[in-house]
Amino acid sequence: MKRSVIVLACTAVVAAGCSLAPTPSGDSVDVVIGYQSKTINTATAGTLLRARGYLERRLADVTARTGTRYRVDWQDYDTGAPITAQMLAAKIDIGSMGDYPMLVNGVRTRANGQAATQIVSVTGYHPAGALNMVVVAPDSPADTLTDLAGAKVSASVGSAGHGTLLRALADTGAQVEVLNQQPQVGASSLESGQVQGLSQFVAWPGLLVYQGRARLLYDGAELNYPTLHGVVVRRAYAQNHPEVLGAFLQAQLDATDFLKRKPLEAARIVAADSGLPHEVVYLYNGPGGTSFDLTLKPALVEALKNDVPYLKSIGDFADLDVDDFVVDGPLRAAFAERKLDYDKALAAINEPAKTGGELWLDGADTTATFADPTALLQAVRAANARGDRVRAVYANDAELGTRWFADKSAWVRDGGRYLPFDTAAGAQRYIAAHPGAVALDYQQALAGAA
Repeated sequence: MKRSVIVLACTAVVAAGCSLAPTPSGDSVDVVIGYQSKTINTATAGTLLRARGYLERRLADVTARTGTRYRVDWQDYDTGAPITAQMLAAKIDIGSMGDYPMLVNGVRTRANGQAATQIVSVTGYHPAGALNMVVVAPDSPADTLTDLAGAKVSASVGSAGHGTLLRALADTGAQVEVLNQQPQVGASSLESGQVQGLSQFVAWPGLLVYQGRARLLYDGAELNYPTLHGVVVRRAYAQNHPEVLGAFLQAQLDATDFLKRKPLEAARIVAADSGLPHEVVYLYNGPGGTSFDLTLKPALVEALKNDVPYLKSIGDFADLDVDDFVVDGPLRAAFAERKLDYDKALAAINEPAKTGGELWLDGADTTATFADPTALLQAVRAANARGDRVRAVYANDAELGTRWFADKSAWVRDGGRYLPFDTAAGAQRYIAAHPGAVALDYQQALAGAA
């Protein structure tokens, strides 16, 4: 577990800054944050927020006004489950995690007055569910989820990735043996052949495919069901220190604004702090990836309500009043403080931007986007002819719209058009519906797109 403690000791007369010298915790208000550095779409409440120092600066403003000092303790975890365990023990005050873990968090903590939590914001979401995926070994014979029937699949039970697997299997009727493993353990199990599939949340599917250690089998967007990550806070802590929660939400707004303005730079920062490749981080926080939006949209709240039956299907999971669990008052106050219209933002439909593709050349501090996939392929060909080193190429799945690596996609030529699909099954669905269309790999598509 990565842990970082920063003490802010400012007074009203020190307006220009604050001392970060060690201070006994009894002399300051503790703020303990649980986050997941490798879960890309929590970055605005975790990795990016921490790296940019937004929370510390916002708390320094509070110190300058009131004289109260704050001690921030950042704790890094691989999944939401250990964050919930620490919140249950009242050892973490604010945490970020996925939709299923947030619901588990609400049920596990609600009977304890000091530990009971509430959802106060969203970090990132995908309206169709593309943030969770199932991957298989590169040489796996499986082309569809039903091909895994009877096989062993690694998933972190109770995670967003596990929830997607349950929903997807329910649609097919296939059954698998689920091994409850942390993402990195599951990745090793997939490589060793202990399991035949791995179902996880961002950024694990993209990371393993980028590294050539896996192939995408199933895109969660096929469910066309929202998946999200968000922020939970202990109710008692929020009541005792509303200024801390307010500062946190302002800091989350700061981080979200920065990511939207400078996605490539934000990806670099998150990559450096998390150890993930820059190209993998940008897959998710670039155009067409995660929708970063704090507002607690009705469609997302409804999705949480509909997730409860699936959680009950995996074990002892009590009913949860989701409407009581989701509290938007602090976020509305944060918007009002900035003179932002919360209801307008709430109503906005943040569909991921869909482009014809994006090309990132090595050494470039900007990327180029294209109107259609054929133009993207032509640009890559031109870059190769010039001797430019191509760092990454991103394409949007022609059926589902999911942003994916172009060189890891299955391609189809239909007349003079070239279309990318993030799974072989998606390409075959298109070919079956379009006589004359043919399957290609990436190199064949490049060669043909003259």
